[in-house]
Amino acid sequence: MITKNRIPEYKHEPFTDFSLEENKLQFQNALNSVEAQLGQNYPLLIGGERLITKEKVVSINPANKGEVIGNVSLANKELAEKAMIYALNTFEIWKHEDPEERAYILIRAAAILRQRKHEFSSYLVKEAGKPWPEADADTAEAIDFLEFYARQMLDLKDGVPVLSREGEKNKFHYIPLGVGIIISPFNFPLAIMAGTTAAAVVAGNTVLLKPSNNTPVVAAKFVEVMEEAGLPDGVINFVPGSSSEIGDYLVDHPKTRFVSFTGSREVGCRIYERAAKVQPGQKWLKRVIAEMGGKDIIIVDQDADVELAASSIVKSAFGFSGQKCSACSRAVVHEDVYDKVVEKVVALTNSLTVGNPAEGNTYMGPVIDEKSFEKIMKYIEIGKKEGALVTGGQGDESKGYYIQPTVFADVDENARLMKEEIFGPVLAICKAKDFEHMLEIANNTDYGLTGALISNNRKHIERAEKEFHVGNLYFNRGCTGAVVGYHPFGGFNMSGTDSKAGGPDYLILHMQAKTISEQISK
Repeated sequence: MITKNRIPEYKHEPFTDFSLEENKLQFQNALNSVEAQLGQNYPLLIGGERLITKEKVVSINPANKGEVIGNVSLANKELAEKAMIYALNTFEIWKHEDPEERAYILIRAAAILRQRKHEFSSYLVKEAGKPWPEADADTAEAIDFLEFYARQMLDLKDGVPVLSREGEKNKFHYIPLGVGIIISPFNFPLAIMAGTTAAAVVAGNTVLLKPSNNTPVVAAKFVEVMEEAGLPDGVINFVPGSSSEIGDYLVDHPKTRFVSFTGSREVGCRIYERAAKVQPGQKWLKRVIAEMGGKDIIIVDQDADVELAASSIVKSAFGFSGQKCSACSRAVVHEDVYDKVVEKVVALTNSLTVGNPAEGNTYMGPVIDEKSFEKIMKYIEIGKKEGALVTGGQGDESKGYYIQPTVFADVDENARLMKEEIFGPVLAICKAKDFEHMLEIANNTDYGLTGALISNNRKHIERAEKEFHVGNLYFNRGCTGAVVGYHPFGGFNMSGTDSKAGGPDYLILHMQAKTISEQISK
């Protein structure tokens, strides 16, 4: 039993081993149970009050457009303002709550989520179209965030020691910011949503949570977990809604103290610009925490393990249909091993099982919605003009939004496929003449999130450490799969504010530092 006097050391939540029949049966049972609960109505949650609105978003299964996951009420400006008032009032109480108690609410929430792990993963299968292992990893990461940020708060609660001169006593500690707006994405609808929300509230802030309208049911379920864990009313206010209706309104609001956003570059830059404007009645500069995507790359030199290179590229490119900000959408291969790597990438890609993610043997499911489907298919047409289509290229939206994993070879380093974020199962492969050329191509992008080098050349590895300009750099593995506490995650340039989620300084972004100096009488 966890007590305030003793808390276990943080350890990464293990992934479920689906090679074991017992685990497969347990997951299938959870999936069957979730299927029996689909189609329910989910209210807003404002100050502890559940509100059903006339306007709703209908969440559908991207693998089966005819299956409704749930009907989720949408907030308008009036309700968003109501939520803001509740959050402001609650903040005046919550900011004084014992940091240990705030931390232990997260610990309790993690325990609840762990008990219901397969249930939440099943909702991810249904609402986000995630295959079993991807859904399981998403839920595990959510648990990790809760556990990790709880411990971080316990480490930070007493501040940081500073020097005191003779005759004075000095203290340096952190206090909460205020009311934050959490805008979370569809691609990690539990992990990122839970992590950004938990970090804000454990630091003593109150929040308005606006999840992706593609995956609002998962967010509603998480809010229920936080309530069960003992979070007071009004700390998290659940307000799904359209970006045009309440998104801009809340970002612009003079009482908004910070915005935590994960999503596209276009929307992130818009939020950054709007948040920078000081509104009438606003007495602070809003803080923006933003993760905005990437154009991630794996480079393979002539000394690389070709088998490792191919498997790393394919796994990083097509996990969750390439809908990860860390996904490998570019591969640059030295000309000496280029043909071998391309051949093996194609063979591995052709071996992937594409289909209904509810079936345990599916490797890759659908993309999230019609808009994404159409965008990706347009890029595939662009790719046919920019390179050689060596596998894939087909899409089928008759039942769900399915696109075959697609590989283009012989793509020019300055082609659109090598520059623009596609956010789908499309990989462009480019040839390089030497390592210098590889690094030039790798850094030839507006983004700087993740990258990987496959090499057995120590000099190349050491040089990449200094010159490969990404926030998360990996050697001899894929460029996806950052683990909370082990690989703090965030990128450079147009990939966002390099906030390093799951890292030692993430919570500080949600607080402000206060120095106190007391003159001691002699």
